Amino acid sequence: MSASAIGSKGGLFGQSAKLPAELTAEVAAVIADWTAGDKVRRLWAHDASLWTNTDEGQWLGWLDIVAQQIADAEKFQSLAAEVRAGKFSHALLLGMGGSSLCPEVMAFTFGRAAGFPEMHVLDSTDPAQVTATEKKVDLARTLFIVSSKSGTTLEPNIFQQYFYGRAKKVVGAKEAARRFIAITDPGSHLEQVAKTEGFRQIAHGVASIGGRYSALSNFGMIPAAVQGIDVPKFLTRAADMVKACSISAEANPGVQLGAILGAAGKRGIDKVTIIASPAIFDLGAWLEQLLAESTGKQGKGLIPVDREKLGPPAEYGKDRLFAYMRFSPTPDAAQEGAVAALESAGNPVVRIEVDDVYNLGQEFFRWEIATAVAGSIIGINAFNQPDVEASKIETKKLTSEYEKTGTLPTEKSFYEGGVAEAGIRLFADQRNAGELARTISGTASLAGYLKAHLSRVNAGDYFALLGYLQMDAEHEAQMQDIRETVHTAKRVATCLGFGPRFLHSTGQAYKGGPNSGVFLQITCDDAADVAIPGQKFTFGIVKAAQARGDFAVLAERGRRALRVHLGADVSTGLAALLSALREALK
Repeated sequence: MSASAIGSKGGLFGQSAKLPAELTAEVAAVIADWTAGDKVRRLWAHDASLWTNTDEGQWLGWLDIVAQQIADAEKFQSLAAEVRAGKFSHALLLGMGGSSLCPEVMAFTFGRAAGFPEMHVLDSTDPAQVTATEKKVDLARTLFIVSSKSGTTLEPNIFQQYFYGRAKKVVGAKEAARRFIAITDPGSHLEQVAKTEGFRQIAHGVASIGGRYSALSNFGMIPAAVQGIDVPKFLTRAADMVKACSISAEANPGVQLGAILGAAGKRGIDKVTIIASPAIFDLGAWLEQLLAESTGKQGKGLIPVDREKLGPPAEYGKDRLFAYMRFSPTPDAAQEGAVAALESAGNPVVRIEVDDVYNLGQEFFRWEIATAVAGSIIGINAFNQPDVEASKIETKKLTSEYEKTGTLPTEKSFYEGGVAEAGIRLFADQRNAGELARTISGTASLAGYLKAHLSRVNAGDYFALLGYLQMDAEHEAQMQDIRETVHTAKRVATCLGFGPRFLHSTGQAYKGGPNSGVFLQITCDDAADVAIPGQKFTFGIVKAAQARGDFAVLAERGRRALRVHLGADVSTGLAALLSALREALK
């Protein structure tokens, strides 16, 4: 299989690609079609017929947001000066999905600036995560940012209720309000709460920008200013990419990347494997949401694979496209060697050189354009998220039931392990449980059921590990070990997500995208729960309802799914699960 190179470092903002000849020809055909159809102009004219010709034209405000932000750049400088004068030690962003992932990327990438607060992000309803986050900040010197486009999203609202209550106890009601900033669309419920309580500031979103395309809007840039990032500089750099993405398809970095993604996806090369240099590693989490939530629907889509351990070319199937986000000042030697080997073996690889952290805004916009273009090629609406909404509905049913009865509906496991298996229990819907019962051989055991479940993984599938657990270093390392064990044995793409944050991200593709996923959901007992002021339910109840709702929609969509329930000692449970998994895959 021959390969061809596309692009150059200069002309496409550091973007190049080495692709198999067949894919190169299809990308060229896509570019020719975009040129003949005047599609770049139509994109910028908000032409919904590029997608499904429904409401897409109403969701393209992100195309113009950089220019609007630059024109109003003084607000970021003013906010930064105000925050610096306030001598805050910490800032805590309370949000989910599109409201939290860009601030997380910025916090991890830029770190703390002198004289500005250290930025933390909370996007989990796990009680241990809420408690651990609270311990990281000094409540008396923390600036809270409540971020929710609709203003009705469950998680940011209960985060706000909890931390507003905690702040009032520490600094008093009047001063607590001055410690809160709201970012939300005009007229939302959150805006009304912020006005009533007297929040320090209300920053508005733009109604025509969906959450995952909102990085360069106030949802990304207000937290950046709080963190001490030079937002005008960041936006000015991004404006260079905006200009480059408005020209002809042949020289357009966003359209060129989108053509590769879309053409590859239509050929079944639909596992977009993200390799990001350590200095910008968290960009992968943002890309996961953008790609999965935008393209994964109607049985189609791209499955992003982030932070999967790199291996030799022989470990990968023909369904992989590799995207190497290379930070030029400090590239990683192991990544360099692995990517070179992948290219030499004929795997499709896109390389993007990032020369400066202040160029991340360029990458946000490049990939937004590319994702919109890929969605057009695949033939879906790149701006809705129907299956995310389905999970929210199921969660709401369960929390409403709890409010009425004081308990969640009873559920029964189909297997419960003994002491050696850490008392792990297994749950599944009737169809999945029946398939596993027919497949398992010998005496029922945790390893036996895991073997039966993973026997359903076929070439071209992916394995997704979905943990409703505290996202800390120990648990993530254990989950990565489980993921790597499956990848090594099955030679398929693997994904890892912590719930409920992935529900607002990759969850859309898992439920609405191609039925090529095999899912292992992990839940646990909470060692200690956390109450929410003004609510009958707790954080633990919300998390349990979200996990059950997630699983119910996976089952309703005909997905191959198994739920593993651990006890309150999560680390011990994960160790037992890994041991059983290794036995199952011998």
